[in-house]
Amino acid sequence: MSGRELTLLTEGSVELIGRIPRSSNETFLVQVSHADGSAYAVYKPEAGEAPLSDFEPGLYRRERAAYLLSESLGWGLVPPTVVREEAPLGVGSLQWFIECDFQEHYFTLFTDAPETHRELARIALFDYVSNNTDRKSGHVLRGDDGRVWGIDHGLCFSASFKLRTVIWDFAGDPIPDALLEDIAPLAEAVPPDVVDLLDVAEVTALRRRVKRLLRDGVLPVDRTGMRYPWPLV
Repeated sequence: MSGRELTLLTEGSVELIGRIPRSSNETFLVQVSHADGSAYAVYKPEAGEAPLSDFEPGLYRRERAAYLLSESLGWGLVPPTVVREEAPLGVGSLQWFIECDFQEHYFTLFTDAPETHRELARIALFDYVSNNTDRKSGHVLRGDDGRVWGIDHGLCFSASFKLRTVIWDFAGDPIPDALLEDIAPLAEAVPPDVVDLLDVAEVTALRRRVKRLLRDGVLPVDRTGMRYPWPLV
């Protein structure tokens, strides 16, 4: 994606269109408008977050951190995401809306679109690095241009290992050398803009997970059989 998307998200006026149904937190479809044009985005205000016992308020920061981490790796898995202080319902994340067929998701892609498997396996790797607690099947989209995306990263980066995902089909597969080279720098230092959105323990745990991946060289295996989100889709 080009800089136009980030300009619209960062500088555009934000108009509420309506609430997106079946979200555990209040999530809204909005239209962002600027001199460069207009587009749809997904708005997640802090004020709409349900209280959680294991995550502090401010999940929108984790949405932004996931985008920045994906960009730092050069993977482009997460749609452009910014934090907006001035928005209709207060501070929150604003993410570029992916035009897609919402009947497609991880399960259908894995079964019906083997050409996506490489990208799906990379999302599995990203989810381990970011300690994603909520990778439902519906959080994997294929855009109208064929590109595969991961969305909904508000429950990532916990210092405690909480990985829950539907993507276990690649468990135990060797991680390609190119991807190991991509993540290797994270073992020593996490990008400063990501660090700014997390706490010290979370950053330390991220580096520890990367070191384990570099040591083992394979995608993680769920030996408990219980590391699934609910609902699955």
